[in-house]
Amino acid sequence: MRRQVKALLAASVAAGALLVAATPVLGHHSFAAEFDSAKTVNFNGIVTKVDWLNPHVYFYVDVKDPKTGKVTNWGCEMGSPNGLARQGWTRSTLKIGMLVNVEGSQAKDGSNIANARTVTVDGKKLGAASSESTTNQ
Repeated sequence: MRRQVKALLAASVAAGALLVAATPVLGHHSFAAEFDSAKTVNFNGIVTKVDWLNPHVYFYVDVKDPKTGKVTNWGCEMGSPNGLARQGWTRSTLKIGMLVNVEGSQAKDGSNIANARTVTVDGKKLGAASSESTTNQ
């Protein structure tokens, strides 16, 4: 009986460890799964929100169409906080209300979501630790 309890306990621990190890993989995606490198975007706008979280930092920008005057909010994905820190970013680099320029790739579904390749902040062009390519960082 003791042997069966030990075996059951060991199997439960192993299954739990496997589940915990696989959880981050389920929430993460590759660049090619969501973004299209042929759909390049380049826009200026005002930062409305910043989410400095793992596995990606997201920020949101109100972009005004120069022809129609319509304002569209774009969601912009960057790399991890650690990857951004290695490129000179801090939590306070982007602030709500600041004007930025974003260069990157649009979502495959055509929505207003971009994977930022570079972001120009206060006249300084910073790499965005994008998963698209390591040569443009």
